[in-house]
Amino acid sequence: MDTVTPRGAYPHIKRVGDFIFVSGTSSRRPDNTIAGVDIIDDMGTKKLNAYTQTQEVLKNIDKNLSQVGASLKDIVDVTSFLVNMNDFADYNKAYAEFFDVATGPTRTTVAVHQLPHPDLVVEIKVVAYKKL
Repeated sequence: MDTVTPRGAYPHIKRVGDFIFVSGTSSRRPDNTIAGVDIIDDMGTKKLNAYTQTQEVLKNIDKNLSQVGASLKDIVDVTSFLVNMNDFADYNKAYAEFFDVATGPTRTTVAVHQLPHPDLVVEIKVVAYKKL
């Protein structure tokens, strides 16, 4: 399974007892391209797609969790960072494809000035709980 290499001196996943902490995760792929960046014309104009980025972020988180025998079902808390709250509806729509109100984790969503790459519009960090 291809996973993304952290862009700094930190792990993607840190297990402490039964808790699993997943560092802020983006839609960056193992080849360092970013999902959810659509080129919309011959001039190279980009549309940054928060819906697609959110889907890919959650898939990346699931891949990271699978390395320690966990999955999205084990997540108990989510913190999401959006560059623009105008993307909230698309982010929320994609998020609802992975979690529901009755069984999903708690969640906090905040706006941030920017993320580590200009093409990123969504980053998510989570805490999961899985008995050893």
